[in-house]
Amino acid sequence: MFIVVTVKISNSENNMISILYAHPYDKSFNHAILETVKLRLEEQGKEYCVFDLYADGFNPALEAPSLRLYSHGETADPLVEKYLNALMASDEFIMIFPIWWATMPAIVDGFFDKVMLVGKAYQYSETGELIPCKINIKRTIIFSTSQAPAENFALFFKDYFNHLVLETVGMKNLEWYDCSQTAHGPAENRENFLQLVKEKV
Repeated sequence: MFIVVTVKISNSENNMISILYAHPYDKSFNHAILETVKLRLEEQGKEYCVFDLYADGFNPALEAPSLRLYSHGETADPLVEKYLNALMASDEFIMIFPIWWATMPAIVDGFFDKVMLVGKAYQYSETGELIPCKINIKRTIIFSTSQAPAENFALFFKDYFNHLVLETVGMKNLEWYDCSQTAHGPAENRENFLQLVKEKV
């Protein structure tokens, strides 16, 4: 279910924001974060689109038909085209997902495998380094949930994922916010995090 929402308010500037949401259960705390983000953007009169990876039926596997086209910046998956076109039209990118086994869910990893096409998301420099191409995200936000303390995952998200993945495809200025002890912590923990989400969007 690929959704684009436009809310026009006079004298306001509407900049496109893409939201990646990756949780299979619509009663989860991650879904509460998504709804909080959407409500806040609508209050601000901003245009946004949601990549609901599970609801969309996104297949994260890079299969042979798409792999044959990959080096030409093309794909056999129509969802990839929709997601990539939205990202190229956006200047902000928000990701919402749980931390499973100390990293992001496989469907999010597959999103980067499959959607970040050469010649569109990135290209190679003369020395063989990956550099951004047609995506120009000025602000990148990750809202994650976990059971263990956030500092356990800081090296991955702030260092590796940020510098070696996000920045190479034009997703700059990462802000990462994690709600620790989501399932087993006090309700106040989750309430405070939703307030944080409202403040940061």
